[in-house]
Amino acid sequence: MSRGLVVAAGVFLVVGSAAHADDAAVIAQGKALVEDKCARCHAIGLDDASLHEKAPPFRDVVEIYPSENLAEALAEGIVSGHPDMPVFKFEPPQIEAFLGYLNSLSKGP
Repeated sequence: MSRGLVVAAGVFLVVGSAAHADDAAVIAQGKALVEDKCARCHAIGLDDASLHEKAPPFRDVVEIYPSENLAEALAEGIVSGHPDMPVFKFEPPQIEAFLGYLNSLSKGP
């Protein structure tokens, strides 16, 4: 195997691992965000129950609403179907983290 191919393969492995680590960090940031802002009403895990009867579990939200449709609402101040939910306005890094965590709950195709 040529030296260039070995170096290219090594770079690919390092970059791929870094991207995966970054994804895990973003998901962890998102989990911390939803624990702080949302868990008092919403179920935020894979099998917990929402504490507020009108607050859907996030694992259901991610199946109903594509995350790309939620980004704008999160940036502008999300308004919900239950009137006692506070309005939250997120900054772009928070939106990325929130959606990263939300997507981690998806059952996927």
